[in-house]
Amino acid sequence: MKDMMICAAIIFSLSEAWSQDPALSGTNQSISVNSSTSSPEGFVVRNLAFNLGSEVNLDCSNKTWNEMMFVTWTIKLKNKECRIGYSNEGLSDDLCNDGKSLRNTTSAKSYLHIPNFSNNDVGVYKCESVYTGGNDNYLIHVNITVGPSSLSAWFEFKDNKMVAVCKAEGGKPAASISWSQPGNSSSVETASSHGFFTVESRLELLEGMDKENLSCAIRHPYWKGLRILTPINLLKKGYIPWLCILIVAVIMLLAGFLLFAHKKLKTLRRCQQTETSPSKSPPTGDVEEVEPYASYVQRVNSIYCSSADLFT
Repeated sequence: MKDMMICAAIIFSLSEAWSQDPALSGTNQSISVNSSTSSPEGFVVRNLAFNLGSEVNLDCSNKTWNEMMFVTWTIKLKNKECRIGYSNEGLSDDLCNDGKSLRNTTSAKSYLHIPNFSNNDVGVYKCESVYTGGNDNYLIHVNITVGPSSLSAWFEFKDNKMVAVCKAEGGKPAASISWSQPGNSSSVETASSHGFFTVESRLELLEGMDKENLSCAIRHPYWKGLRILTPINLLKKGYIPWLCILIVAVIMLLAGFLLFAHKKLKTLRRCQQTETSPSKSPPTGDVEEVEPYASYVQRVNSIYCSSADLFT
């Protein structure tokens, strides 16, 4: 029952338009910012998260290039480590070669630009800048925010009880799910190898609960609001899982075709063996008279066998 319902469940796929933001104007689609004024290494620590596909700008000093001597970004990603730097003498260094670049604002302040932010840009960004009279050091933990790729909700039976299921797949961080009516609910969170999360919440329907007005609310930092889903009632009378029926029909048709082909192939092989089997040799002196007749009989038998195969 559960497999058939899941097979026919309607999936609500939601996609969000990627945001594109201007340079260093405080509109980097940052979701969370947690800063501390000091760390054991003497760096200011920041924790930032940005939306998938956004234009990201990181800065680590409010000094202008007239005051700066040099700035160096040491970047530790999941798949590599690299460095980007620049000095007031005009020397530049880019060992990343992945689109990241040092840029200046209209007021000549330096920042690191990351175009089309993706999961490959997640990591630790260490900035060291030296200016006349001092220096600034920042350690920025950069993460990504990705909305769930698909949402779904349905009813099913488990242990002779009706259960409402609400599911959000492929988000980072994990989405949170709540129900419009109280009850015995539980949630299971699983993570993929790439760090994306799937959350499934199950609500056991109590006797007398109004399932017609039941809904689940899904929240995620990627969205400005929330998503409301009403579970699909796959158990009501008259529902036919056409997708599963079609799949079974195709499998049965394919199995019948393979069985028919195997039978025909077996018959053709038997006929070929009959044609090539050795026969009793006629006397040497009568070869010229017997051979035309034997060839004629062999051709007739071959034609008869092939015709019979086509109509059996």
